[in-house]
Amino acid sequence: MDFEPNDEQRAILDAVEQLLEQHAGAARAIDLDRKAEYDTALEAALADAGFTGIALAEGTGFLEAALVVEAVARAGGAIGIGAASLVAPGVTGRELPGPVALKAADHTGPVRFAAHARTLLVDGGEQARLVPLEAGDAEPVVSNFMYPMGRVNVSSARGEPLGPGSGERLRSWWRVAVAAEAVGAMGAALAVTIEYVKRRRQFGRAIGSFQAVQHRLAQCAVLKEGSRWLVYEAAARGAPAGAAAAAAAHAMAAASLVFAETHQFTGAMGFTREHDLHVWSMRLQALRLEAGGAAGHRRAAARARWLAPSPDR
Repeated sequence: MDFEPNDEQRAILDAVEQLLEQHAGAARAIDLDRKAEYDTALEAALADAGFTGIALAEGTGFLEAALVVEAVARAGGAIGIGAASLVAPGVTGRELPGPVALKAADHTGPVRFAAHARTLLVDGGEQARLVPLEAGDAEPVVSNFMYPMGRVNVSSARGEPLGPGSGERLRSWWRVAVAAEAVGAMGAALAVTIEYVKRRRQFGRAIGSFQAVQHRLAQCAVLKEGSRWLVYEAAARGAPAGAAAAAAAHAMAAASLVFAETHQFTGAMGFTREHDLHVWSMRLQALRLEAGGAAGHRRAAARARWLAPSPDR
């Protein structure tokens, strides 16, 4: 695996980051959250530029899609980019009408983006199902997760079955997607915190100059970087169950530490709505609950490692 993006990947990242500078950011995320709205303008801009379908485009693939998902999450985009750009093409081989939401068949709680979604992908165990959503199929749910949430009111048996093995494919791509989003959110949370500790002074000096602070932030950065490379590997290999579960398990463990440490170092200010940290830290909390959560990811990694019949884990 190359550890530097190639020229085409650099061009993709430059282009998507220029677009995100115009259509994303903490202030926009906060405003959308206040109104519980989905960022349809950002999703349309990304779709028009070809970024939501990049996994299926000629000359690019799922690794490039993971780069886009990470960049959108880092910029605070309030859209279902992981579901649209990684999960939908990974499970169905095509783009689906967005927004796209994801849920397990037995899940009755709030679902990210469900209140605005046009397509629902349901993990039904052996098979996944594709469920077109209409007005009234989901209701908005108020939350502090910095994502628009909703509760789905349709039967999980409705819609199109996607064939044997599609449930496992859905779970694997879902894990890659939440891990990629977590990597982007962790990167932004750490960047905001580093800027804060450079400015915040105590005992006559910036608290970022204290070695204990530097060591703990460095540990967070190392875990985030490890998560990033595991995501890239899983995406590039087509989300084999073991690689996808390992990426998600590592990313969710890292997310837990990053959440705790960034709020520790920003203190009381970091817990306020006036500080931008919550845009990303609260999203980490939502991501940690998805696709079976950290415990589910670890169990899946263990099953793939020791019980899977295939050597490709």
